[in-house]
Order: sequence, then C-alpha cells, then structure tokens
Amino acid sequence: MGTRKPAENDVFSGQTPKVIADFDPPKKPKRNKYALACSFLASMTSVLLGYDIGVMSGAAIYIKREFKLSDVKVEILVGILSLYSLLGSAAAGRTSDWIGRRLTIVFASAIFFAGALLMGFSTDYAFLMVGRFVAGVGVGYALMIAPVYTAEVSPASSRGFLTSFPEVFINAGILLGYVSNYGFSKLPPHLGWRFMLGIGAVPSVFLALGVLAMPESPRWLVMQGRLGEARGVLDKTSDSLEEAQLRLSDIKEAAGIPEHCNDDVVAVSKKSHGEGVWRDLLVHPTPSVLHILLAGVGIHFFQQSSGIDAVVLYSPRIFDKAGITKDTDKLLATMAVGFTKTLFILVATFFLDKVGRRPLLLSSVAGMIGSLALLGVGLTVIDHSDHKMVWAIALCLIMILAYVAFFSIGLGPITWVYSSEIFPLRLRAQGCSIGVAANRVTSGVISMTFLSLSKAITTGGAFFLFAGIASAAFAFFYTLLPETRGRTLEEMEELFGTFFQWRTRMRELEKQKTGQQLQMGTTATAAKN
Repeated sequence: MGTRKPAENDVFSGQTPKVIADFDPPKKPKRNKYALACSFLASMTSVLLGYDIGVMSGAAIYIKREFKLSDVKVEILVGILSLYSLLGSAAAGRTSDWIGRRLTIVFASAIFFAGALLMGFSTDYAFLMVGRFVAGVGVGYALMIAPVYTAEVSPASSRGFLTSFPEVFINAGILLGYVSNYGFSKLPPHLGWRFMLGIGAVPSVFLALGVLAMPESPRWLVMQGRLGEARGVLDKTSDSLEEAQLRLSDIKEAAGIPEHCNDDVVAVSKKSHGEGVWRDLLVHPTPSVLHILLAGVGIHFFQQSSGIDAVVLYSPRIFDKAGITKDTDKLLATMAVGFTKTLFILVATFFLDKVGRRPLLLSSVAGMIGSLALLGVGLTVIDHSDHKMVWAIALCLIMILAYVAFFSIGLGPITWVYSSEIFPLRLRAQGCSIGVAANRVTSGVISMTFLSLSKAITTGGAFFLFAGIASAAFAFFYTLLPETRGRTLEEMEELFGTFFQWRTRMRELEKQKTGQQLQMGTTATAAKN
C-alpha cells in the first residue's frame, strides 16, 4: 500500500484542513504547572478570610461570656468584618492597577497580620472591634485581588479549575478555624479565644513571603506597556507558544496597543492606568458592560443572601437550637460542617472545566433550595415539640451538611470564577471590586441580623426565607448568565449585552466562528494548490 499524503487526501475527502485556530493538540493539554503554582500561591491569601470566619464562630461563645455581651453585640462583632472589608475591596481595584496585582496580595497579608495581632491582644470589646476593622480591610483586599490575579494568569483550558482556588482556600481556612476552636477550647476560657484569633497572624507571614516568588500578572504588565515581561510570563503560563502569542495579541488589543508594537517597553494611553473606568462602568456603560455588571453583582449578592454565612458563622447556635447542647459536641459538629464544605469544594474544582459553569451552578442552587427547606422543617418541628425528637435532630444535621455540600459544588466557587472572568480587561479590577463589595455588604447584613431574624420569625422560619431567596437565585442564573467555559477573557464581552436573549447571541457567535474557520481553511487549501 502506498504512503498516505495527509494534505492531499484531506482536501479530496472534503475534510476541513487545520487552521491557526486549531493550534491546540487533539487531546486536552496537561495542566500548566507554572500557572498552577502561581494560582495556588495567590489563592492562599483567601485562607485569611476563611480562618477568620471559621474561628469567630467558636470564639464568639467565649467572648460573649467574658465580656458579658448581648446577642446584638455578638451579631455586630461577628458580622462587622464583612462591612469593614468593603473599604479594602473598594481600594484594592485602584491599588492593584497602581502597584500591581502581586504586591497588592502582599499588602493584604500585611494588613491582616496586624489585625490578627490586635484581636489576639484585645482587653475589651472596643479594642477587639479595632482589630476587626484592621483585619476586615485586609480581607477585602484579599477577596478582590486573588481571583483577579488567578484569572489573568490562567490559560483558558483550565481557568475554571484555577480560579476556583480562592474558594477552596476560603473553605480550608474555615476548617482550620473550626479545628483551632476545638483545640484551643481546652485552654482557660480567657486565653483560649485570644489564641484562636491571634494565631491567624502566623500564616499571613508565610503567604506574603510566598507571593514574592510569583510573577506579575501579564495583563497588568501589558497595561503598563511592559510587553517583554508580559511575553515571558505568558510563555510560561500558556498551554503552547502559539496560545501565548494569541493571548498577548488579544491583551494588546484590549489595552489599546497596536498589533505592530512589539518592543519590550511601549508607551500606553492614560486610560490603561484606570482613568475613566468608573464612568464606563457606572455612568455610561455599554449594553455588554451593563449585562456583565448585572451578572457579576447578582451572583455575588445571591451567594451570600442564600444564607451561607449564617450557617458557617452560627453553626454552634444552630446546633444548639437543633438539640445539641454540649459545647464540645457543638464544636465537633461544626468541624463536620467545615470538613464537608472543604471536601466538596475540591470535587467542584475538577468539574468546572469539564461540565461547565451553568450546569454546576444550577444543580448546586437546586440542591440548596431543597436542603434549606428541609432544614426549616426540622427546626420548626423541634421548636414546637416539648420533648427530644432524635429524627428531627438527625434531619437538621444531615440537611446542614447537605446544604454546605451543594453550596460548595457550585455557587461557592463559581461566584469567584465567573465574576473574575467576565469583565473586560480595562474594567476588570474595579468591576470585581464592585462584585466583592456587594458580596461583603450582603454577608454583613445576613450575619449581623441572623440572631435577631431568628427571634422574630424563628430559626426554622429564617431558613425558609433563605430557601425562597435561593429560588429567586435559580431563576436569575437560568435566565441571565451565559456559559463561559472555554472562552478567552478577551471574548467575554461578545457573549453579553443581549440580557435574556443571550442564547441567540451565543448561537450567532458559534456560526461566525465556524464560518471564519471554514474561510481560513479554504484560503489555506487554495494557497497550497
């Protein structure tokens, strides 16, 4: 048999020849280890937020007893960190455009270090609130910058996997906080809670040192006109050199740098440094930007308004209402919540790029609705019973674990992945900061009112309310959020702008892409002939 000539046989068999867009190998490329390491280090900053959330749930028990606090003061103490973090997230967008994504992460770690020490050495409620303020600012910086950096350094093939890391580390931090609660609960009460809070300063030191080994974000480097450095980073963080060249070309176009400019350092317009961004985001947004902003803010709002912080921060209180009254038993049950949350977030990271954002998100919210409704049923039955009901206690425990599991496989990680990848390059830092601000305000409102809400409509009633909010979230996600899996960050703006008609727009884009590939293939075939 004769040797097959691939080019000729493909032309006569009617198969479309390979074109530039087909530079990726037929099988999925292996995960880029350099991009993986960068994302891992950057996302570890999120441990700081998770640890503070987790540790405060247990520490609040002992702080309330020592300072003789009312429930309202406990609510403020627990929830105020979310509102304080608004300052950090609001400042982080401009700070990261000014000094770079990498140094902003270091700055966040330094602020949290100071806040943790202040809380650990607190002598009264006012001193403790000062520490909460400083730590909250650091948390706000970390929340905004870690997903942005990770999205900007990740190749499209594994961006979902890598940008879910911040949520993974938030959950790891929550679990560490719960473990710290249980471990230091063996100390005298006046020392135990201080060690719980103060020990959070230790990881921030190692995080700051580790981040110094990371490269700067290639998109930020291009915004500064430092093309040579950006090219080097992209070569290391892309799945192939061809992809690195295409990513650089797309980023240059988004930053307003002409294609023919290939010097290592080029001049950039003032707009690339952040001027006019707020006007383009909030005052005169295009339909695409308005749709993106609505999606980004909406997903952050619903992540928190569906009650996750109420469960995480007040797990001991909820278990007490469910019939588990011993302190150590409540802390052990709370550790089970942290373990479940962390386990299922790890599962989610491996499916984000395989299954897609929308299927995971919608499945997650549907499961949350059912879990919240059944938890409300169990708590209501216990509340109206005059004797211990084992089945209702078991139902409450199982539904709490189911709720955090469903949250962690979808809404938890996808909120950060989605919001960090949909904003255009020039608007990304400030756009993400608006999303984080919505996240923190909603978290603060929920965590600062949960105890009062529970007294007003019962704990079971509060979870029925959260189930209703989760139902509204399902409708919002189903109608307004397009699938973004596999799209480059520079392609995102094309997906948005038609609001409820985004499916029609996506079909049009797919037809255009197919037509362009066929045209390029025909041109390549003609050139060969």
